[in-house]
Amino acid sequence: MLIPMKDLLDDAKKRKYGIAAPNVFNMETVEAAFQAARELKAPIILDCAPSHGIEEVSAITSFFAKKYPEVNAALNLDHGDTFEAAIRAIRSGFTSIMVDRSTLPYEENVAQVKEIVKIAHSVGVSVEAELGHVGVGLEYDKTRDMGLTDPAQASDFIEQTNIDCLAVAIGTSHGTYKGEPYLEFGLLETIGKMVNIPLVLHGGSGTGSANLQKAISLGIQKINLFTDLNKKGMEYLNHYLTKEVLNNSEPDNSDEFSEKVMKLNIRVSSQEATKGYKQALMYYMKLFGSSNKG
Repeated sequence: MLIPMKDLLDDAKKRKYGIAAPNVFNMETVEAAFQAARELKAPIILDCAPSHGIEEVSAITSFFAKKYPEVNAALNLDHGDTFEAAIRAIRSGFTSIMVDRSTLPYEENVAQVKEIVKIAHSVGVSVEAELGHVGVGLEYDKTRDMGLTDPAQASDFIEQTNIDCLAVAIGTSHGTYKGEPYLEFGLLETIGKMVNIPLVLHGGSGTGSANLQKAISLGIQKINLFTDLNKKGMEYLNHYLTKEVLNNSEPDNSDEFSEKVMKLNIRVSSQEATKGYKQALMYYMKLFGSSNKG
């Protein structure tokens, strides 16, 4: 069942656990998320970036929400950076949208988020926004400290915008880290004591299991994931391709290699990759304490 993300996160905050928010972009990843949630009896938040197809992913998610009605799920627009994307997501049936204006000056961030919150809330759609800015892992050594959330602004930002959850920058980054991640737990604890809405952590992949569990204990309720799910999916796919093509031995010639490649099955390849994606997702769902919370 698709429900507002606010409902899921409010329960997570009350019962002190985290909810996995995997990026989804096609039928296989959406169903894998629903299956993982069903098997673990856990809530799930499906994040979809505008570039991954707002209308397409919404239609796919609606189908699987009906197929797996026992799953409590939210469909969230991830990093919605334009007014148009937000409206498209709302019209398409998303139950939540992230209004990402984190690179704008504070006053502009507030003004644009506030405008979309009024529209979203009028139709029962939850809103996530970001204060501070979570950068890219490959630039971690240069950008880690540039966009940390200012706790003095957090309460004012929430009061002015009326958002449902706040994405904070405490030392994580998107994608693969260059160097070891170092989280500002003191900063997170301060923010957690100053605000009364659920908090979101972007850049969960590669951050480390102990770090993520500690972040949840200090007030994080939603953890965004993709890179680790992608890596595990590619491991499964590589294993399948290596097994089917090489079969523990190198082809004797190019004709033999081509013959083996022709026997590969694109459907099976996709299924194998999705198995890895699902396995990694279930690991994190258990780590976050969301099993049997759905």
